Amino acid sequence: MNVANPSGADNVGTLQEMLKKRPPPGERCDYCSTPLTPEHSHLIELAARRILCACRPCYIVFEPEGAAQGKYRAIPTRYREVAEFAIDDAAWDALQVPIGLVFFFYNSLEKKMVAFYPSPVGATESLLPLDTWGEVIARYPVLTSIQPDVEAILMQRNREVSRCFIVPIDSAYELVGLIRMSWKGFDGGQEARRKIGEYFDKVRLRSHGKVTARVS
Repeated sequence: MNVANPSGADNVGTLQEMLKKRPPPGERCDYCSTPLTPEHSHLIELAARRILCACRPCYIVFEPEGAAQGKYRAIPTRYREVAEFAIDDAAWDALQVPIGLVFFFYNSLEKKMVAFYPSPVGATESLLPLDTWGEVIARYPVLTSIQPDVEAILMQRNREVSRCFIVPIDSAYELVGLIRMSWKGFDGGQEARRKIGEYFDKVRLRSHGKVTARVS
């Protein structure tokens, strides 16, 4: 005859075994829930422009062109600085960007280049004059090498610097999030300027192969 264990020791032991099997807390793959390291891969859901975290096996599944009927695309990891980049006041003003930061990418769903600038409320779209953009890429033809939807052209121009990088699209949106979280007052404040400077320092190092971790 079996006698119930009044202490519930068996149940406690079972619960402890279950807890041991639970994955550690942190980011997980949005497809298979595998725990991720900070330096993980990303995908983009094109229609929603939503960045998704992915483990390496899931990333590889979506890497071939046309995978998932084009609904998702794997974001590459290329960083490249455009050498000797310079743009004068007239050309910058013609781009109709109200601040000294902007990123461009080719939207395959809309079939056009689009421009966004970071702001305290997120990424704000700016009208992109095609004739002016044509002049920019004619001067820097490497900019035509970006992959649609998943790579961006990131420009910064102010009194101190004039620079341009090709970056993964998630890196461009990362800058948007950084500004949205740290911006204060009319000009952003000291903290926002510091974080923007640190971000570009990491992008420059990454573009020269001196940083292996994901820019954040």
